[in-house]
Amino acid sequence: MQVIFEYHDVSASERLEALATEKLEHLKLKFDFVHRADVFFKTENRSDSEEQICDIRLSLPGPRIFASTNANSFSAAITETISDLEDQLRKKKEKMKSH
Repeated sequence: MQVIFEYHDVSASERLEALATEKLEHLKLKFDFVHRADVFFKTENRSDSEEQICDIRLSLPGPRIFASTNANSFSAAITETISDLEDQLRKKKEKMKSH
């Protein structure tokens, strides 16, 4: 799977890239029809502590799948975003089986 990282108002981090890539590889093993992931890291000034944002867009046959999470750390945001994507992929796979 091709993984592309973009940073907005955040400095690049090999640790974040390694964590995201590892979790995306687990998704790829379960859902082999995913062929590309665009991962966006950004910060936002908010009144609460959840200003770290991770957006992930997956390319696969049919419409793309997207998830976004705000958290107090990028690690937590990555984990939650991947979980949301897994739920969406599971539903997509069920639809694909029924057709």
